[in-house]
Amino acid sequence: MAAVYEEDPSLERHFKGHRDAITSVDFSRAKKQLVTGSMDSSLMIWNMKPQTRAYRFVGHKDAVLCVHFSPSGHLVASGSRDKTVRLWIPSIKGESTVFKAHTATVRSVHFSNDGQSLVTASDDKTIKVWTVHRQKFLFSLSQHINWVRCARFSPDGRLIVSSSDDKTVKLWDKTSRECIHSFCEHGGFVNHVDFHPSGNCIAAGSTDSTVKLWDIRMNRLLQHYQVHSSVVNSLSFHPSGNYLVTASSDSTVKILDLLEGRLLYTLHGHQGPATCVAFSRDGDFFASGGSDEQQSEMDCGIHHKKTKSQDSGRIHEQQDEETSLANTLEHILGQLNVLTQTVSILEQRLTLTEDKLKECLENQQKILQNKTN
Repeated sequence: MAAVYEEDPSLERHFKGHRDAITSVDFSRAKKQLVTGSMDSSLMIWNMKPQTRAYRFVGHKDAVLCVHFSPSGHLVASGSRDKTVRLWIPSIKGESTVFKAHTATVRSVHFSNDGQSLVTASDDKTIKVWTVHRQKFLFSLSQHINWVRCARFSPDGRLIVSSSDDKTVKLWDKTSRECIHSFCEHGGFVNHVDFHPSGNCIAAGSTDSTVKLWDIRMNRLLQHYQVHSSVVNSLSFHPSGNYLVTASSDSTVKILDLLEGRLLYTLHGHQGPATCVAFSRDGDFFASGGSDEQQSEMDCGIHHKKTKSQDSGRIHEQQDEETSLANTLEHILGQLNVLTQTVSILEQRLTLTEDKLKECLENQQKILQNKTN
């Protein structure tokens, strides 16, 4: 058992503020702010700096089901059961513009990496793409035959992936606006889907308690995890692409090692269902949200590498087992950069080898042609 020092990571920090279950969570790129959406119809912006108060944004007429920071961090998009999408300026004033996005509940909002487009998904069975500037409607994707739970842009913005209660995950080409492929392997509603940072594969979580990863170049199943005992509500890739964090109605948050294809950790911080989870954009932190069934309050855990007793919110005391997990987690996070660099170097070498091989084959072809001539 490792000794506990002040700089050891705290596994969990709880923020209380919402009056009902938290539905979604996201970090700003600069990592200074965290946004949460809730069934209480409000958004809250939590500042990571000690002693800085949280902002509550009120405007939606019904439950807020999805939130997302723009890449620059200057805007927050939110979608609601009131059928609208709002774009907020995450400052003390909390000003927002609102637009009627769908004819039913808006389940998902997501900015493209260039910050120019927004994709929304709804219970009206459609996915819609909008310009962020002036919120102009661009086009609709409508091949799902049930509620669309989630829609995400690929890292390069050329593809869109969506998941639905029709038990499918669909891959769309943004330019042609056509469905390229449907993944139909889930046995339940597909709650959440996202692109791997490389853009080459996707992960989806379902009510059948499974998490599945597909290679979208070959359209084949890469990995299948049956680690939760209930509905998988949310998932998030680590920026390195080596880890995936998942949140489930079984009250647990789990970290999967994608390189080894195995479960690394199970975190037991939530009293009720863990409804959402997100890594920070640099991968140093991840946050999970849920509902405390006893208190009907938002329960948001921030997992991070430093702990100060004067931080806003209360530090949740953990037992020896969780401290040990935290130590191991810090060790893992400490090695992520090394792994990322190694993969990058290997990719460079592979490209170089492929180029040389191509050159050799071309020369060989020329020699054979000359001989023939």
